[in-house]
Amino acid sequence: MNIEVVKSKIHKVTITEANLQYVGSITIDENLMEAANIIENEKVQIVNINNGERLETYVIKGERGKGEICLNGPAARKAAVGDVVIIIAYACIDFEEAKQFKPSLVFPDTATNTLVK
Repeated sequence: MNIEVVKSKIHKVTITEANLQYVGSITIDENLMEAANIIENEKVQIVNINNGERLETYVIKGERGKGEICLNGPAARKAAVGDVVIIIAYACIDFEEAKQFKPSLVFPDTATNTLVK
């Protein structure tokens, strides 16, 4: 039996841009993606701490080190610049494997969206 578990989580980053005219997705700083073990085009859930909105979309790689977190297309209506969100990716894995699985959890600086050293 397979179950769905949290694979990766970027906990509390700040939306830096909302681009309604883009096709759709979320752009994430490449440093954050690597730290959280998230890849481009991966499906993620976005949870907005400010307004409770939840949505699913896919990831676009942002410029490394810029702290960019941009909701694109219709997702841009779900958050405002300055809102704090949690980004979560899930994986389906074997039930027994899931008991030992450890997700990649990242807790960036919410003021800069950069990794805390």
